[in-house]
Amino acid sequence: MLEPAYQADVVIVGAGVAGLSAAHRLTSAGVTTAVLEAAPCAGGRMSTEKVDGFRLDRIGQLLSTAYPELRLTPGLDALVLRPFAPGVLLHSDGRHHRAGAVASAGGARGALHAVRALASAPRATAAPRASAPLGTAVDQARLGAALTRLAAMPVERLLARPELPAREALAARGVPARTVDGFLRPLLAALLCDPELTTSSRCADLALRSFAGGRLCVPEGGAEMLPELLRRALPPGTVHTGVRVTSVSTNAVSTAEHGEIRCRAVLLATDARAAAELLPGLRVPDFHRLTVVHHSADEAPATGASLLLDADRGGPVAHTAVVSAVDPSRAPAGRALISSTVLGPPPADLDTAVRMHLSRLYGTSTRRWETLAVHHTAEAVPAMRPPHDLRRPVRLLAGLYVCGDHRDTSTVQGALHSAHRATTAILRDLGATPSLNRSDPLPTPQAA
Repeated sequence: MLEPAYQADVVIVGAGVAGLSAAHRLTSAGVTTAVLEAAPCAGGRMSTEKVDGFRLDRIGQLLSTAYPELRLTPGLDALVLRPFAPGVLLHSDGRHHRAGAVASAGGARGALHAVRALASAPRATAAPRASAPLGTAVDQARLGAALTRLAAMPVERLLARPELPAREALAARGVPARTVDGFLRPLLAALLCDPELTTSSRCADLALRSFAGGRLCVPEGGAEMLPELLRRALPPGTVHTGVRVTSVSTNAVSTAEHGEIRCRAVLLATDARAAAELLPGLRVPDFHRLTVVHHSADEAPATGASLLLDADRGGPVAHTAVVSAVDPSRAPAGRALISSTVLGPPPADLDTAVRMHLSRLYGTSTRRWETLAVHHTAEAVPAMRPPHDLRRPVRLLAGLYVCGDHRDTSTVQGALHSAHRATTAILRDLGATPSLNRSDPLPTPQAA
């Protein structure tokens, strides 16, 4: 329990990946830090449910081996990334088409433990077919060249492009409508949860750049492993769960159960809505809604470790994968885990609609598949419609800071990068002076 008189150099509100990574950077610099989390456990939206030996992600956000912050964030040295098969598998007109495997991307370049991850990753069993959703051979060649250029393009040059909604920008660049609808729309729907392509073209370009420069992947053991590794790397007593913050200032936070905690600076690392409740002037973005449906089967569909996208928009499922083929630790031996994402409001008879759609996508019966869990998240991913500031201020004033994916891009990379920016500002303002609390013992935390 926290004592009312307890002091820390920095109090961080929120124990998601942004807050935990910020805490790691601050404690590594000798700044005593207390992380307060209202929920019973740390991790925020990156949580994983355990059901009968299966590990089921609640949101299932995709990572990329090209995310720089996965390499730069202290505490993630032990993170193992499990890559999908190169590119993606498109379902169109009843057939599967391999697309988007960029030869120059170097496979899992930039991945943590890349050699180990790639060596043990299952391979796709479905043979590539003619790429009908991508248009003509000339269209396909142009797309491949564009992805290769994106992979090598400096971020500063990419962000200097005019900003439009992604769909309008692609049309203005002369990308054929067939390529947009058959490949880029379903791909960006998977990366950004935005099937209508209303996202800022700069954010869409960044997502495509990461796709072209690396491999889509998931953390071994479930999404929770990323925040869990960060939590484990912090000094004992840093993270306090079940502590609800009611107000903040530049030198103190008030809590519902533990009174006031005095400090030298406060960092809000909650989601956008919770941050705005504590600081009413903060902007709350719109959000993309999603539902993740997890099924188990005795026999895995024959798509291997591919991410399967629906190019035809023939049902509620935007993308799906045999996740146990990508990361075998997510399912018990002899069982397959199939995880599927529905974007927007789910249909009334969700289970029936999803099963029928998955049967067409995988080309197999789903009648005997068991539904393990259905996770609805109304505010899953902050929308990034233009104009979108990819570097929203993290320093509100000296002593008060904010970070999270709503201050950057709506990805794990954005959440980690915003925390990096915020801690840089905090350390600069504090002068990285020795802690004022070195003689004060940290309280015993609740289980995180």
